[in-house]
Amino acid sequence: MDFQSAKNLDERLEIMKVLSKKFLARAHQIDVEGSFPFDNMEDLKNTGYTVLTVPSRYGGKGLSLYEMIRLQEMIAEGDGATALAIGWHMGIIFNLSEKGTWKEEIFSYLCNCVKSGALINSAATEPKTGSPTRGGKPETTAERNEDVWILNGRKTFTTMAPVLDFFIVSATVKETNEVANFLIPRTCNGVSIEETWDSIALKGTGSHDLILDHVEIPHEYLVEIISLSEKRANGWLLHIPACYLGIAKAAKRYALQFAGEYSPNSVTGPIIDLPNVQQKIGEMELKLIQAEYLLYGAAKQWDYSNEEEKNKLAPVLGAAKLTVTNAAIEITDLAMRIVGAKSLSLNCPLQRYYRDVRAGLHNPPMDDMTIQLLAKHGVLNQ
Repeated sequence: MDFQSAKNLDERLEIMKVLSKKFLARAHQIDVEGSFPFDNMEDLKNTGYTVLTVPSRYGGKGLSLYEMIRLQEMIAEGDGATALAIGWHMGIIFNLSEKGTWKEEIFSYLCNCVKSGALINSAATEPKTGSPTRGGKPETTAERNEDVWILNGRKTFTTMAPVLDFFIVSATVKETNEVANFLIPRTCNGVSIEETWDSIALKGTGSHDLILDHVEIPHEYLVEIISLSEKRANGWLLHIPACYLGIAKAAKRYALQFAGEYSPNSVTGPIIDLPNVQQKIGEMELKLIQAEYLLYGAAKQWDYSNEEEKNKLAPVLGAAKLTVTNAAIEITDLAMRIVGAKSLSLNCPLQRYYRDVRAGLHNPPMDDMTIQLLAKHGVLNQ
């Protein structure tokens, strides 16, 4: 059975459980080598996973946000880097389908390419602008001539760069000073990847630099004008906290297995029965329950809301990301305290989980921006 023939979420989760175990078996080697999970991506494409958020009218399943984050979470239980990387592709297709901001001809073309195995991600961050969520204007430029757009610039943190077929690139239009998104196929002349990704966290995401050197694309590949002042709520970004929740669950599972088997001669029986270990297990479970309820609740609220209601959910979405990501860090820390010094061994996955969950603090929206948004929300609703 593959994802396309599965009838419901339970069946899809069963398929993903099998894949997640494969990803877990490969994760250590990918992390040690700092390589890219090519086999994982092929597994996800071959089982039909990467098509699930394509709308049904174009041959996909039009997956709900709740279903998407549950599956993304399970990928992360196997390998966080794979989950975060493919989450951008899944979420972007979900978002484009839901908001309908692109011309139908271009979107249908993209969906047909995805059905044939293509992968897409956005390239928005730049060396001097930092995260685009903070309002920096792209230094990447787009200049129009009679027949084409010509783009020049450098984008950083282009996750999944080794296997992407399309890039959604933000650029400043020289003639109008507007900011726009452009669809750029990898096959265009002047497109190259500089392998700059040297992070100690999520090594397998392949988040290298994208270089655009006089890249020419058709006029219709300007897909969207971006309003820097209008901030729309983006439910699809919940794939980010879903990834870190999955990593935290993997950390908890490892700690419980260790505690159930480890029995030093200073105690009778395994350490899982000790009161101080039980305390930490209880704390992990409390944080997991809190994180699940907020994340799943936010996703379901999004799925059942109309467009006007969705645009009011930004504080809820931000709160979910902040709460889940910080809970994941705390859960992984508790798991390491249970395992003790062995958790710092290179052969112990906990040290990888801890490095990986820390990366969540630097994914959008950042904690300080969420707190500011919640403060404004609280004032307006007093």
